[in-house]
Amino acid sequence: MAGYDYDLFVIGAGSGGVRAARLAAATGAKVAVAEEDQVGGTCVVRGCVPKKFMVYASEFSHAFHTAEGFGWTLPKGDAAPQFSWSKFLARKDAEIARLSGIYQTNLNKAGAELIMARARLVDAHTVELVGQGRTVTADKILIAVGGRVWWPKDVPGIEHAISSNEAFHLEGLPKSIVIVGGGYIAVEFAGIFNGLDVDTTLIYRGDNILRGFDEDVRVHLAEEMQKQGIKFVFNQRHQSLEKTEAGIVSHLQDGLDITTDAVMFAVGREPYVEGLGLEAAGVALNARGAIAVDAYSKTNIDNIYAIGDVTDRINLTPVAIREAVAFADTVYRGIPSSFDHDTVATAVFSQPSVGTVGLSEAEARQQYGELDIYLARFRSMKYTFTGDQDRMLMKLIVVTETQKIVGCHIVGPEAGEMIQMAAIAIKMGVTKAQWDQTCAVHPTAAEELVTMRDKQASPGHANAA
Repeated sequence: MAGYDYDLFVIGAGSGGVRAARLAAATGAKVAVAEEDQVGGTCVVRGCVPKKFMVYASEFSHAFHTAEGFGWTLPKGDAAPQFSWSKFLARKDAEIARLSGIYQTNLNKAGAELIMARARLVDAHTVELVGQGRTVTADKILIAVGGRVWWPKDVPGIEHAISSNEAFHLEGLPKSIVIVGGGYIAVEFAGIFNGLDVDTTLIYRGDNILRGFDEDVRVHLAEEMQKQGIKFVFNQRHQSLEKTEAGIVSHLQDGLDITTDAVMFAVGREPYVEGLGLEAAGVALNARGAIAVDAYSKTNIDNIYAIGDVTDRINLTPVAIREAVAFADTVYRGIPSSFDHDTVATAVFSQPSVGTVGLSEAEARQQYGELDIYLARFRSMKYTFTGDQDRMLMKLIVVTETQKIVGCHIVGPEAGEMIQMAAIAIKMGVTKAQWDQTCAVHPTAAEELVTMRDKQASPGHANAA
């Protein structure tokens, strides 16, 4: 350890930082982890975990409606099902505390020391524990501080808005809300609030939601969300926000004013690099303001590494964890490893949900040229029975020359569950012929994935052309 206090000092106790610390400590390294807030990081504390709880809660309103179509008689009037926001918050907070405790316990069991303090680099081997009046030294330093909400600085009255952080702790549910943004966070919260009977309007500067996703997915999801009562205002930006007795007024560029009880900005996140002391240690940033790393998560400083959202590669919790494993293998097990960021599946827990892996049609055409597109839109068995008009979408993108499947996209209930299995085959390089040899599981919506036989001209491609 050459006179250092620790072999490894990890800044950030989120999913990636905790995993790296545990694995390094298991090899006998002396490890410390600094965390300025709550152990568990964005995902556990104010991200995917509590958000998924909110998605579950909000889906019941649709389930109650569907139940009547299957013969259930639900109570009406004052006896109708009631949602208690305060009861939900208490249960949610208790579960988050439990999960955070598990993270702490796992660190302790692994032999890593947890330090509840903000950490700042003094130089390449020295870390200041802000507020504790002391510094420590380490042979290796791993930065795993994640990202944070990005706020626009040019919108007067922005202080009247909330972000996703505050959405988890509202004292009460608003009766109406404007959500600003078109990415997965905005889309997910639109579904959540709408499902909890909040009058919901989504405002986005672009012409459709989920920029960067497959065009058919974007169009289909927007249509399904509108069926559920979510209002969209596209190609608009805020001029200002004004707090009045009637509520918060969103003044938009074209003169349109929308008054709601709450306004939530979900317009992006950025790497949390401010105040880390990166300049003092000589750590370089890339053009996007993220910590620049190589394939092995090493920065330009030989003993300093970074993983997760602070590197802005693929900002997903499972990716940060896999980067952590590769870091520990490389540095502490003598097994040079790098995580393959290609063909990573993801889900958007919108309502309906989205599951996607591989390339969009536009990306595939740019990369491969000629494609075979298999596209199905249909009502699932559950909703044909009730007469509901909810529709699913499934799409396979196949390279014509090799017949390799390079993209799979699903919009509908449990899309995230289905895409995990599809991702295994696509990661292995499955061809359409091999895919078609898989026998369907009947009766399921998922069987449509392996029964699509007719090539179709994609509406998304036609529109783009």
